[in-house]
Amino acid sequence: MTPSLNEQGLAEADLVFRDAVVLDGARDRAEICDVAVTQGRILRLFSREERSKIRAKDEYFCRERKALLPGFANSHTHVAMTLLRGLGEESPLKDWLEKHIWPVEGRLKPRHIRIGTQLGVAEMISGGITCFGDMYFHMDEVARVATEVGIRCGLCQGLIGNAPLFSLKLKEGIRLYDHWHGKNDLITVQLGPHAPYTVSPKLLTQVAGAARGLNAGIHIHWLETEWERSYIEQELKKDPIDLLYETGLADVTSLILAHGVWFPENRLKEIAKDNIAVVHNPSSNMKLGSGFAPVSQMLKEGVHVALGSDGAASNNRLDMWLEMRTASLMQKGYYKDPTLMKSKDALKMASYAGCKALGFSNVGMIEEGWKADFAVINLDNARYIGWNKDNLASFIVFSGSSRDVCGTMVNGKWVYKDGEFPSLDYEKVMYDAKEARKELLAI
Repeated sequence: MTPSLNEQGLAEADLVFRDAVVLDGARDRAEICDVAVTQGRILRLFSREERSKIRAKDEYFCRERKALLPGFANSHTHVAMTLLRGLGEESPLKDWLEKHIWPVEGRLKPRHIRIGTQLGVAEMISGGITCFGDMYFHMDEVARVATEVGIRCGLCQGLIGNAPLFSLKLKEGIRLYDHWHGKNDLITVQLGPHAPYTVSPKLLTQVAGAARGLNAGIHIHWLETEWERSYIEQELKKDPIDLLYETGLADVTSLILAHGVWFPENRLKEIAKDNIAVVHNPSSNMKLGSGFAPVSQMLKEGVHVALGSDGAASNNRLDMWLEMRTASLMQKGYYKDPTLMKSKDALKMASYAGCKALGFSNVGMIEEGWKADFAVINLDNARYIGWNKDNLASFIVFSGSSRDVCGTMVNGKWVYKDGEFPSLDYEKVMYDAKEARKELLAI
């Protein structure tokens, strides 16, 4: 952005972060500078020598003890499942879904989704998350909460079942797109067929056609478990990668493949396309015993990879700090190679890659003209002793914690600051969530 100058020749901004330690997934090392924000965007980064050239209505003093990171993106989750946390613990995925989760989900009403989403959003923004990708039910409620709080959301109505009921659900997904996509610069909408074992190839083809007609993206679970891969190969008599192309899923504007644990490593180049992103959910995959996604090999082959938590019932946290650390350690340990999955890669996957996959432009990096979506991190604690500009990324990924977040900003507005939620009644959210949980589990 070209700064507008006042009569004294000074650039004017709404807010400036003074002496911020700036780091994102594109930087090889941190930078200490002033970051000016105006009209929800980054006006410019000013060096110390230039700091006298900027005048702001408000100032935030970092004093080289607070880092400014791009806000995190939780790129695959089911936020309202915060109300289902702890159900069916340590069960295989199929049993967990069929015996413990789906029966309770059958009792979910729109107000439950609203309350569960408020609870999950409070957890996420207090951990520096500024964007999330959500697939669930009654998604109008999710969109309303996101716009009220001021957080970005890529949402989709979960589509499941057989014709003709499926066609009605698809129409609901299209209505959601027509009503919410692009709303307030905070919402994108994808079509959300649940998985290849709950939606037939014929219906997946129908969804892909609808997405192309809308120029919309698709968000789907794909190859989460070994069982799912066997189902596609043995029951459907299909190849899991060929199926993406046969149904047209691979050719839509953007395709989000949640999990991708069981992609064969020798064929990863076939999903290395600009419009395809795999969302890696390392904690959930391990907790449900789904396996270890070949993420380091994906990155090597040019596959776009973002990070997600999955739902709170299968993780059980909505915490991108945990996912960054776990993702990196998982690759190093599984392949017995400590050089894999660099800290910078993890940071990029947890921010820019997720925002891009969910359809948000100029979000996820700290660059002039980009959206002012930030997580402010307190470096003045025991776990950061020894950080410097060269090693800060490693400190963030391996030593850092969501507890270190002291502020979260979206579009230049605080959504969380010093333990306070400007756009949420946190005490009411907690009370409502406890009551909703009791109601859902009452026999």
